[in-house]
Amino acid sequence: MITSKQPMDRTHPSSTDTAVVPVLEERLSVEHRVTDTGAVRLRKQVEEVTVRVDEAVVSETAEIERVRLDRVVTEAPAVRHEGEVLVIPVVEERVITRTELVLVEEIRVTRRRETRPAHADVPLRRERVIVERFDPDTQQWRVDEGA
Repeated sequence: MITSKQPMDRTHPSSTDTAVVPVLEERLSVEHRVTDTGAVRLRKQVEEVTVRVDEAVVSETAEIERVRLDRVVTEAPAVRHEGEVLVIPVVEERVITRTELVLVEEIRVTRRRETRPAHADVPLRRERVIVERFDPDTQQWRVDEGA
């Protein structure tokens, strides 16, 4: 601290001078605002125009007549015309035969069991586990019989 009223010589600071270092910080503030820069408008207009069309219109109808015949034929008749009438034959097959069971053959299976002695050399495998523990006193590994 400076106790004298005289201006301090900044070129030669003394040990009693206190230096003040200003610390500055800049901050940024971002704001959004809507600015009206113009507008767009869409409009649709529909026009209707009447046009006269002179054209002949033809319509057809069909009369259907079913004629029951129940007649046995040797082959299916073809589609034919009789004047203005189109004739389409409809046929079906019917089974007139009879069925019967005929024993053609028998297959006979007989099971027989036979027991006889057999000898063979068969290798068997067995695994054994040995547990060892390290003894720090002797600095050696020893087999743990209890495991």
